[in-house]
Amino acid sequence: MDKQAVTVIGLGPMGQAMVTAFLDNGHPVTVWNRTASRADALVARGAGRAATTTEALTASQLVILSLTDHDAMYAILEPAAAALPGRVVVNLSSDTPERARTAAEWVEQRGARYLTGGVQTPPSGIGSPEFSTLYSGPQEVFEAHRDTLRVLTGTDYRGSDPGLAALYYQLQMDMFWTTMLSYLHALALADANGISAKEFLPYATSTLSSIPSFMEFYAPRIEAGEHPGDVDRLAMGTASVDHVVHTTRDAGIDAALPSAVLEIFRRGMAEGHATDSFTSLVEVFRKAAA
Repeated sequence: MDKQAVTVIGLGPMGQAMVTAFLDNGHPVTVWNRTASRADALVARGAGRAATTTEALTASQLVILSLTDHDAMYAILEPAAAALPGRVVVNLSSDTPERARTAAEWVEQRGARYLTGGVQTPPSGIGSPEFSTLYSGPQEVFEAHRDTLRVLTGTDYRGSDPGLAALYYQLQMDMFWTTMLSYLHALALADANGISAKEFLPYATSTLSSIPSFMEFYAPRIEAGEHPGDVDRLAMGTASVDHVVHTTRDAGIDAALPSAVLEIFRRGMAEGHATDSFTSLVEVFRKAAA
């Protein structure tokens, strides 16, 4: 059977990896990028180069966006809005859930259908089914194009709300960047004490590999709104973080990161959670958002 034609707009490393995956799987691909030369190697492999965004949109029903954010989407699609009716726009650009909902409404008002996506792999993982991309938006639109989208990665459909894929993605980015920043901070502290990244690596991986079991233990308690101090207490955690701050300062390393953590722990203490589990800090976060 003939493979579905696809247009890819945005040829950064991720967009280029997507075009390559589609070409490798026999899909006709049309590409467009502000810097046209980025398409040269892909065109040499068989992709069609669109001279304008209007030409890019009219080339395929399925249009994949791989851009920096939604502002870039508006800037690129607005001048070509007359070509949007009948298209399916799959926006794999990172942005917030609310902006994803607004973008979906904007696209649909111009006669196209819209799916939000959140790619959960770097470009090197595109084309590998063991990685996954989050999708949300109209289920019938997702189902109609799922096989083509599976060329990129496995698919994880989260629901009809176009903001859900962005939300799940940002939740994971919240954890990823915070975790990786703490790793970099620990490496700086280790180096200040003569310990190399290689020497510290098994200890870092051991700590991180223990986290899933803690999550599995605490998740049902947090969901039930229960934070008993039978396993740990916030007062103990506050003392532990305070020791990290002092160890960091003693080594002459920037203590802004652990100090920020300590401030949150102390807020929990001030709100009366000293004998509760450190998981009671989720209530501190909720109050700050209220």
